[in-house]
Amino acid sequence: MPKKLLATACASVLATCCLQAHADDDSGFDDIFTKGHVDGQLRAYDFSRLYNTNQTPDAHAFSLAALLNGQTGAFAGGFSVGASFFVASSLNTHDDPVARVDTSLAGPDNEIAGVTQAYLQFKRDGFLVRGGYQFLDTPWMGNNDSRVIPSSYNAITVAYSPNAEWNIIGIREFEWKSRTSTGMYKDNLYYPSTFDGDSMYGNNGSLPADASKANGTWALGTTYNGGALKAEAWYYNFLGFARTGYLNGSYTFQTDTPFNPSIAFQYLTQNGGGDGNVLVDTQAKLLGVAGDRVRSQVWGADIGTSVFDGRIDFAYNKLDQENGAVGGGALISPYTMNYGTDPLFTTSMIRGLVETGPGHAWKAKALYNFFDKKLQLVASYAKYTTDYRGTSHDVYFDVIYHLDSLLKGLTLRDRWERSVGGAGNLNPNNASFTYNRLMISYVF
Repeated sequence: MPKKLLATACASVLATCCLQAHADDDSGFDDIFTKGHVDGQLRAYDFSRLYNTNQTPDAHAFSLAALLNGQTGAFAGGFSVGASFFVASSLNTHDDPVARVDTSLAGPDNEIAGVTQAYLQFKRDGFLVRGGYQFLDTPWMGNNDSRVIPSSYNAITVAYSPNAEWNIIGIREFEWKSRTSTGMYKDNLYYPSTFDGDSMYGNNGSLPADASKANGTWALGTTYNGGALKAEAWYYNFLGFARTGYLNGSYTFQTDTPFNPSIAFQYLTQNGGGDGNVLVDTQAKLLGVAGDRVRSQVWGADIGTSVFDGRIDFAYNKLDQENGAVGGGALISPYTMNYGTDPLFTTSMIRGLVETGPGHAWKAKALYNFFDKKLQLVASYAKYTTDYRGTSHDVYFDVIYHLDSLLKGLTLRDRWERSVGGAGNLNPNNASFTYNRLMISYVF
């Protein structure tokens, strides 16, 4: 459906809802400001990439950032307007040359600023329509919120919740803003960093500079959260890239003891034809392999249990090799590739099977909370055995300390991961790679 036709249909739905709402609600515009809401975050980041090779310099980045969100109270029976603004600055601490800067934090420049949300919303009786710049929260198209500024999307979202446990969501996305971009663009993480004037860094960048622009995404999903049982099913049509079906579900056995075992499964399948597929038309090489079609299939399982005030998990994922497919069966993920934010059970802080390609992985993870959940310690170990990037091992530690006693909303977090092994330059010169991310955040 053309964008103008879709917008017209959406506007008609909103107008109909508005007329009905006005008949039922005479409060008019009185609540716009009195029941509006403002929140946000202040963050300070310090990132370090340390390489065990003389051929690649270590990289570092520091940034102060602010994100301010505002939403009006409901008017005309269910309408509201929302906006989010961001600014981030390295305070001129970036090193020279750019190779010594971790550009995934905020790009190579010393400051970025802009608007990341600006939407009109109607919400009433379990029904929601939102159009404009907005954050999305879906498994394969989400906020990617591990840097200064979350990813956002120019999209229309329609959702209906028949009850508190069940949601049905439809999305048409037209453009997106990456974690380091200052505006919306018709690209994704497979495009070069400065494609069409974008400032997208930390991306995959396998497509050539003259590739056709991305046409966005159609997505339809349903989620259920019934306490012990949680499940979701999604269909994504990443236009010109891949059609994706995704299932995920978990069940927790309540035992009235400190041990509550759980089991989870996930499954994903993808396909995409030749003509009109950007990756195929440009013969883009993912993992060094071009293809005449997109085809991938992955499944996974996770078995775990709560342990008093903590948890342990053991997970496994298998991504099949597909002869003749792009990347030999690589999973195509336009909005998480190289970000390490996909929902596969074995994904680590640095990367997972989306980045390393066909093969299998297993991961063991443990976390525990101390001092009435003020301090959380996390440790994990993951092993990836892949067809094109060899065998690698990731060790991860995470310390999260909530300093509410000093200031409500203040958190200190330090994430550390070391990747060893691999082939095909998985890590520079196939040497070990250590990534440390220190963050101080204040949520208000």
